This record gives sequence, structure tokens and C-alpha cells, in this order.
Amino acid sequence: MSRIINSSKGKNPLNCYYKNIKFAHISELEFAKILDFYDIRWEYEPKSFPLEYDREGNVVLSFTPDFYLPDFNLFIELTTLNQKLVTKKNRKLKKLRDLYPEINIKLFYKKDFHSLIFSKKINK
Repeated sequence: MSRIINSSKGKNPLNCYYKNIKFAHISELEFAKILDFYDIRWEYEPKSFPLEYDREGNVVLSFTPDFYLPDFNLFIELTTLNQKLVTKKNRKLKKLRDLYPEINIKLFYKKDFHSLIFSKKINK
């Protein structure tokens, strides 16, 4: 049985759970529900990719995509944040693509996410 707890503010709810998974942002929870609605298998933050190391070989910068869709071999990163943070995320994504060209990843911007939500409501 799934447990859903939503914050009325929507940004960083302290208790944002769905299917016993704690999401970092309400948009991630909503995206998981959309994937379930369309019967798309998903995993939440299953892998981190090291992007930068210090001189001792310790990871100092990594990237953890929000979702992995195993049937499509596709990682998904959501960004519904302000432009400054989107720019930072874009830089990380570029590094990931440079270091791991075999990784299939898609960045969903705020407009993409809103299109999905709107589409879900129409098709219900």
C-alpha cells in the first residue's frame, strides 16, 4: 500500500513519500505517479556518477539523476528550479555526457514537467 504525504507549499516537503520512497521534491513524487499511471517501470536515484576527483582520487563532484527507466535504458533528471540552479544542473549534465557518453539521459525542464501533468489530467 502506498503512502502519499504532500506539503501544501510544494517546494521541499519534509515528508514527501510515495511507495515508501522519500522524494527530495514534490515534482519528483508527481513524476513517479505519472510514470505509474502509464505503467512505466522506474527506479528513484539508483546511481551516482562521479564527475570530479581531488588529487587523492576522492570524488568531489557527482551527479545523481532522479529516475532510471530500465525498459528504456534512460535516466531522467527533473529541474523545476530557478534559472541559476538550472544553469548549474546543465553544467553537471554536460560533464556527465562528456565522461559517460554511453549513458542515455534526458533533462526535463519546468515546461516539460508541466506538459506531462497537463497531459495526464486530459487523459484521465
